[in-house]
Amino acid sequence: MSVPGPRRIRSVLSSAALVIASLQVAQAGDQVQGDETRFETPAGTIERCVKIAPVPQGTYSKSDRKTESDYCSIDFYAPAVALCPKTWSTSPGMMIYDVASGPYASDRAAFERNACKEGKSARNLAGDTLAKYKVTMNQSGTSGTFSPSPLLYYHFSRYFGTEVLVPVAVWRTMDSTLHAAEVARPGLAISGHNRSARMNHEGWRYLVAADEKPQSYTPVDDLFTADRTQIYGVLLNSPGHRYGSEINGTRKSGWGKGQNNDFQKTPAFLALRSPAPLPQAIADGLSEGRKDPQISKDLGPDVTPAQMAFWMREISEIVLLDFIFSQQDRVGNIDFTPYYYWVEGDDLKHKKAKHHEPGDGSVPQAAILLRRTNLNDNDAGGRVQYANFAKSTKMLEKFRHFDAGVYRRLMALNTDLAAQGPVYQWTENSFGLTDRQVQQVVKNTQLATDILRATCDRGELIFDLDPRMFLAKGSVTPQEVSCDGN
Repeated sequence: MSVPGPRRIRSVLSSAALVIASLQVAQAGDQVQGDETRFETPAGTIERCVKIAPVPQGTYSKSDRKTESDYCSIDFYAPAVALCPKTWSTSPGMMIYDVASGPYASDRAAFERNACKEGKSARNLAGDTLAKYKVTMNQSGTSGTFSPSPLLYYHFSRYFGTEVLVPVAVWRTMDSTLHAAEVARPGLAISGHNRSARMNHEGWRYLVAADEKPQSYTPVDDLFTADRTQIYGVLLNSPGHRYGSEINGTRKSGWGKGQNNDFQKTPAFLALRSPAPLPQAIADGLSEGRKDPQISKDLGPDVTPAQMAFWMREISEIVLLDFIFSQQDRVGNIDFTPYYYWVEGDDLKHKKAKHHEPGDGSVPQAAILLRRTNLNDNDAGGRVQYANFAKSTKMLEKFRHFDAGVYRRLMALNTDLAAQGPVYQWTENSFGLTDRQVQQVVKNTQLATDILRATCDRGELIFDLDPRMFLAKGSVTPQEVSCDGN
């Protein structure tokens, strides 16, 4: 993740910024709770960045917490920070660049005037990409995005202890007048020249109108703070490469249920559906999946059993999270990062492939290359109005392999939510969700629990999705798990 360290952060903060580091607050605007950092804008508005309180019983790495702090140290108006509208893909957003170095060194205005119009290529003219800022956008002709969704995915992935890599996210406000001048109006102008990004252009059109007149956006609370002077969204970064049909499916059946059914014909999903022991399920999934020429081509000639074991675990987690949060836009949006893995004594080691090669002194010659899945695009969940395709296409019902730890966590989560325990209270108070949105999480968790427990009760769920053990030992002994999770 290209987030600056402490020294870089100091270089991108303006001296005018009012920063209250790690100030614990009971409520940080619009029911979002956590540690708050404040910034004073050139117009005198106080903007806020909030690190959501950790989920009870969640496990966070030092990198997670550092990245949260780094995001909440970025001053949008510092001379060495440039803001560009994201005019590619379907949803509008804001790219935040460090311009302390590079051809536009400390010339924020020149970068925004000349480089932003280059779209994705603007990042090549900056010293670094600090973060991406995403806000809610659900209007006619736009792509559905809901800013609390990436926060839900981030924190609940740490509750479940997922293998799939979910990016860190923090909550952030921005003065709507400055957003209009710095980003929204330029975004509308630039996106208007790109016919392939019609939904992106429509999103900018609605944002310009909303910045000028908040009540023009419905529901206004989804986009604006209670005083209507600031918009709010999330800061995150989502590096990675997009999978082809080998994971995202062929999508030949069209958007909606069609492509979600296509997704279930990928090799890893087919292996998850197989009642055979893990090695045979992997072989069966690969054999069946390769019958589709496009999938076979995108897989390439060599897919190791270890790669399939990781894919199976990661996809099972993706489906569970998408089911709980009613995600409507997953297929086609699954990414990966390549890593080298090797066994050293009793430990499994890894290094990011971008910076290393086998035999380079830090990675052994015998290391194997694996694609680890990134769940980067998580902004179309959490709303009651979204279509839950994991639910409507019965993905969970088809699983015959699952991880024991994730299963136990799901059972415990369901018990907590039903009893309105600590995780329920945290969910209700941390994200600014409505009662209906919280209850959707509760109901979907109950349904996911019922589905997987019924499969377990029938003796059809094998708890063997331990890809690290599979890679290190070559096999996995299925765990004995009580179906009630105890």
